[in-house]
Amino acid sequence: MKISVKVDYACRVMAELSRLHGSGELAQIEHLAKTEAVPANFLAQILLKLRDHGLVTSRRGNQGGYTLARAPEEISLFDILMAVEGQCLRLSGNFDGRSGRRLKQVWDEISEAMVKKTKSYTLDQLASKGTAAMYYI
Repeated sequence: MKISVKVDYACRVMAELSRLHGSGELAQIEHLAKTEAVPANFLAQILLKLRDHGLVTSRRGNQGGYTLARAPEEISLFDILMAVEGQCLRLSGNFDGRSGRRLKQVWDEISEAMVKKTKSYTLDQLASKGTAAMYYI
């Protein structure tokens, strides 16, 4: 299984928005792109999806930017994944053959576990309010 670049970028940007949450600051695309190493053009598309799914709000203009639509503890990785990809685990839909139905049951169980796990992680758990992690030698 592979997590798409789009989902990875969305999670990283949402973590940065979480760090800014409550400060009254709006994050501009340039800041988010630089801070999280995401191409600005691609980020605009991602932010549009996140906004359409009610995870971020935006304001236009010179003083505009993006902010979380809800508190960080109310937004899970599952919410981000659904906004960006629409599903946790996408199955082919072909379950023919002798083993098809049983294999579908197994994949469905794995999908349920992924849903449960991604719902258990919220933005407040991803984004520490401090600076980058400290490494001690």
